[in-house]
Amino acid sequence: MRIIIALIVLDIVVCIHELGHFLAAKASGIVVEEFSISMGPKLFSLGKKGTRFSLRLFPIGGSCAMKGEDEDDNTEGSFQSASVWKRMAVVLAGPFFNFVLAFAAALIIIGVIGADPASVTAVEEGSGAYEAGLQEGDRIVRYNGNRIANGREIYMITQLDGVRDEKVRLTVLRDGKKLKYTFDPVVEERYMAGYYYTPENETAVITGIIEGGAMEAAGMQTGDVITEVNGTKIETSRDLEQYWEEHPMDGSPATIKYRRYGIPYETVVIPTLNRQVTGGFSYNLAREKLGAASSIGYGFGEVNYMIRLTLKSLASLIRGRFSVRDLSGPIGIVSVIGEVYEEAKEEGGMADALLNLLNMGVLISANLGVMNLLPFPALDGGRFLFLLIAAIRRKPVSQRVEGAFHYAGFILLMFLAVFIAISDVVKLVS
Repeated sequence: MRIIIALIVLDIVVCIHELGHFLAAKASGIVVEEFSISMGPKLFSLGKKGTRFSLRLFPIGGSCAMKGEDEDDNTEGSFQSASVWKRMAVVLAGPFFNFVLAFAAALIIIGVIGADPASVTAVEEGSGAYEAGLQEGDRIVRYNGNRIANGREIYMITQLDGVRDEKVRLTVLRDGKKLKYTFDPVVEERYMAGYYYTPENETAVITGIIEGGAMEAAGMQTGDVITEVNGTKIETSRDLEQYWEEHPMDGSPATIKYRRYGIPYETVVIPTLNRQVTGGFSYNLAREKLGAASSIGYGFGEVNYMIRLTLKSLASLIRGRFSVRDLSGPIGIVSVIGEVYEEAKEEGGMADALLNLLNMGVLISANLGVMNLLPFPALDGGRFLFLLIAAIRRKPVSQRVEGAFHYAGFILLMFLAVFIAISDVVKLVS
């Protein structure tokens, strides 16, 4: 059942994307030859004249096939016969509809359980924030130059970018007034192994490796599953968390056993002394109900947060903080959606399960919108780039050149998709 629900969520997100292309094409006078739900062999279709609406075998994805889209066809109603500005609108409509879907889903979530405004919940006495005058209840609206929509946004920035040993700049709202603060962070020194994991995971899987850290030096990688530390069996991430609480790192070597693709390994990790930098204050991550006007504002903020999360994750991938193995394709996404649905249903019932599915929908829809806007061949962003070049040159790019460009990109995407699919399967069975 959970697989069916996960596939429905994924199909809705993709079909809304294709619906954006479809409606923009129709409004631009471009003939849409077929609008398909799912992929693969055709099961059945409706409509003989104009657009055929088809249902295909494999329940993932969809497509909007326009007349002469990838051909040198300038006949009436073809994609190439429309003005460059109309074609741009058609290409951008897909990602735009993904953002609209994400916003609509975010509004429902906020309407039911509220938002998480980034309010200060505590200020460490004696810290730079305390001395500067930051107070509990202040709502953070800017953090080190970043506009802040919710508490999770600060968490994302500090987790992906880290907190640097430099002045912290905050803009807060207090009693309707904006106040600006600049202060020194809190700096502590402690031994660390240099990796990330999620305490809620069933297995102690490493979700990230810090470049230059002790784990990397010991040869460990993202995706490795820790099974033993210094002779203590580790079955879950909670076990790992509890072990380090009871045995804080003091620089002594730690013998770690782990599995990689199901194969057992053993290594010795020597923790390194690191400078821990924090802001000196904590902030809210809990949800609270809001008025209608505030909910709309936080709805836009939620979509902006998901977009920034996607972009920052991509930047971390490029910088090497995460590997391609951390990416998930349809198999991995369906698995995660299914797990989220089942866990939420068991813990809070059907209402919680539906809200969690909506939240996954916001993330996936915003993610799909962003990824499709990247200027990569075969993606909407790649097509838009060629149209932009044509608009600037006032002359279309050779269809042969553009076709070769997109074909090469498609081949690369297929190789990547196969690699990610294999990685997803390995993760499921390991």
